Amino acid sequence: MKANRPAAQTAGPEIKLEGQLLIAMPAMTDRRFQRSVIYMCAHSSEGAMGLIINQRANHITAPDLLERLGISARNPDDEITSEVLSLSIQVGGPVETGRGFVLHSSDYFSEDSTLAIEQGVCLTATIDILKAIAQGRGPARALLALGYAGWSPGQLETELLANGWLHCPADPELIFDEDLESKYSRALAKMGIDLSHLVSDAGHA
Repeated sequence: MKANRPAAQTAGPEIKLEGQLLIAMPAMTDRRFQRSVIYMCAHSSEGAMGLIINQRANHITAPDLLERLGISARNPDDEITSEVLSLSIQVGGPVETGRGFVLHSSDYFSEDSTLAIEQGVCLTATIDILKAIAQGRGPARALLALGYAGWSPGQLETELLANGWLHCPADPELIFDEDLESKYSRALAKMGIDLSHLVSDAGHA
């Protein structure tokens, strides 16, 4: 008699986190991710990738970054708006920290280099979008980040099972808001969680 075959395993993760927010639990021990809110750009059986959206990179400014990339931001003849020059650069994560990523609204799209994620949020990692932003042809909303957060296959699922992270649907208002300091508590509030209660309960079984 032939034994019944087990149910087929799905190729991808059981929880689809692409386009969601990943929120660090208060007990997070990795200092790089403490109180972090991460927008998940990709999540599959091959691993996961996201950008931290609430950590400012205090060591570099938008004009510095543009000049480093060969886009002049200090020439008065250049058509670079004050909004571009005042953009904050964020720490996207600990992987490839010298590489820039732009999370942005879908009104800018390059067939060759833009990845559409969800709810009108896109990711572009080429210099062309920075040139477009500098010339006033870029997206209406953008977040510039250096580096990214990455997980190998199964790693993020293991961390979720260990209660290292919470997750919830993302929304553009929270992603692109420049008030970085409040994003963590606001992301928790989206789940109906009061941060003060979560912290006080974190040490109890």
